[in-house]
Amino acid sequence: MALFKLLINNRAYDADVERDTPLLWVLRDNLGLVGTKYGCGIAQCGACTVHLDGKAVRSCVLPVSAVGKAKVTTIEGLSEKGDHPVQQAWDEVDVAQCGYCQAGQIMTAAALLKEKPKPTEEEIVSTMSGNICRCGTYHRIREAVKVAASKTN
Repeated sequence: MALFKLLINNRAYDADVERDTPLLWVLRDNLGLVGTKYGCGIAQCGACTVHLDGKAVRSCVLPVSAVGKAKVTTIEGLSEKGDHPVQQAWDEVDVAQCGYCQAGQIMTAAALLKEKPKPTEEEIVSTMSGNICRCGTYHRIREAVKVAASKTN
């Protein structure tokens, strides 16, 4: 086991885990940050998406040893009051159905809008296509990303 010092949601954490432990399990099992979901375990569904220095990454395949000094943001840390433009748009458009994939969807959308505040339809579709929604709310997800883009500067 090794002791990892992590900066998650602007708070310092220590995790005494094996080097190859996926970040997802450190977040959920060791630190109690359960907003990030397990979906497939092979980085194909997007449920485990978090930000690593602002970039969307799949935490189910990212070993904790690869995090280094990077800043990790989970859905719990996206905004203090749940008022990030993407979260507001998700509510406004009523995106969630079962809700299981939503944390990953929101984190992916937030990273897209940080990089491209006014994405094209193709950029939205391309970026969000890596996140699976078993309920099929893709049309509402795309609409919410557009609404969120209209709320950002």
